[in-house]
Amino acid sequence: MAFEAPEAVQARWRAEGLLAGKTLAQAFADAVAARPGARVSIISDIRPANATLAEVHERARRVAAGLSAEEIGPGDIVAVQTPNWLETVVAHAALALLGAVALPIVHIYGKSEVDYILRQSRAKAIVTPDCWRGANYIERVADLREGLPDLKHIVVGRAPAGDIAWDALAAHPPLETLTAGSPGDLALLIYTSGTTSDPKGVQHSHATLLAELMAAPERDPDEVSLSPWPPGHVAGVLGLGRFWLMGRSSVLMERWDAPEAARLIEAHRISGTSGTPFHLTSLLDAAEAAGNDLSSLTDYLAGATMIPPALIARCQAMGLRTYRSYGLSEHPTVSRGGPDDPLEKRLGTDGRLCPGVEVRIVDDEGHDVAPGGEGEILSRGPERFLGYFDPALNDGVLVEGGWLRTGDIGRLDAEGYLAITDRKKDIIIRGGENIASREVEDILMTLPGVKEAAVVGMPHPTLGEKVCAFIVADPAAGLCQEKVSAHFKASGVARQKTPEKVVLIEELPRNAAGKVLKPMLREMLRAG
Repeated sequence: MAFEAPEAVQARWRAEGLLAGKTLAQAFADAVAARPGARVSIISDIRPANATLAEVHERARRVAAGLSAEEIGPGDIVAVQTPNWLETVVAHAALALLGAVALPIVHIYGKSEVDYILRQSRAKAIVTPDCWRGANYIERVADLREGLPDLKHIVVGRAPAGDIAWDALAAHPPLETLTAGSPGDLALLIYTSGTTSDPKGVQHSHATLLAELMAAPERDPDEVSLSPWPPGHVAGVLGLGRFWLMGRSSVLMERWDAPEAARLIEAHRISGTSGTPFHLTSLLDAAEAAGNDLSSLTDYLAGATMIPPALIARCQAMGLRTYRSYGLSEHPTVSRGGPDDPLEKRLGTDGRLCPGVEVRIVDDEGHDVAPGGEGEILSRGPERFLGYFDPALNDGVLVEGGWLRTGDIGRLDAEGYLAITDRKKDIIIRGGENIASREVEDILMTLPGVKEAAVVGMPHPTLGEKVCAFIVADPAAGLCQEKVSAHFKASGVARQKTPEKVVLIEELPRNAAGKVLKPMLREMLRAG
């Protein structure tokens, strides 16, 4: 494949044990053999469950047989838009046994995003709830099926006539023959918001996913992990994988509930977990209100945005060591801090580079800057993605030598710690969700009365950022927050993309070339 790392670099990864040389199905079998009693606990108001790894393996073989009977096999793409349920774990495992490609879809995505993803990916099937949290998923997919002739609709639970019920799949005799496949085969297709209006399909192989999982620091094999990440995100996929591919006992939350998370940490004596500053703040608030014992929790990995200094100080006072990491769907973990890092490094950097990972810091012309200088981060490593599903998107992103242009600005200090200092790509990160400014702007421009619009991230102490829209409007239109919100609701996109602050402005600041100066808009927000 074009833009792969040089063979000498890949040989070094193999020599250092960073490439497993196996498929997900083989890693699954190895995990079951080593730790059959590892447990997964699903915390859900609707579908709570507990199962051992051996039980999940048995169920996955049955579901794989059922999918095979529906002519789903190697290379076929199957979408999964379900919460953290046991069926989600089993579905991912079953697809791996078949050599099929898992396509997780973010649970908050609405009809517009789901239609685009299913259409572009040509997914052959979708695993979905019938109804969840007030949304009728069956109706949503049924409305889309007319334009998606290759789609078979697989439902968790009840199934309308002509569709397939999950229980019917799980009733098949276990699959006997596994697909051989290759570690370099496509295993995961996950769509992420970037600078473009439409989500981008990120492709990962068996090898890149296993390299990411193996790069995590060694922990006590009997330790139980808690994952708050939804399975439509790469962090959520990896949370599932730590159980069924690595044999680590896990607690998965259907949705974030801070009081419940505090109770789970106390009950399971969880020592480490991860999340955004929003997750961490609400967890500490809930534990303080209920008097939960969080003394077992000694380290917390915060991703997606910086940790406010006041939150760091609060954690320090209770003996909880927080640290950051940096990654993206295309390269899930570039750098990672640790609980034993000095406080100033945990506070001001995103940790050291992960095993096998290299970065370059370059200027706008692509030249390496002086050591310690700021520039765009280019990364490469064994867990870097294969490229986008639409190969046209690879241009300018994947660079000769196996490098990925991340679109983020940072610096690497003399001790090897990476610090993200700015964002070159035009996205907003709200509570861990990537939101493309361009997509929000495109929707705004379809609202009558909007002449121009520019969207930026508005700083928020727990979510990191919220969506703020600066609008040049026709005075006669009477634009206001309510009209903008109603317009976005009618558009069918995820509600998190709705601007939460609307600023009417006479003109947008521009440079001599006419480009909107978004740094100036962000500065206006910071200045109040």
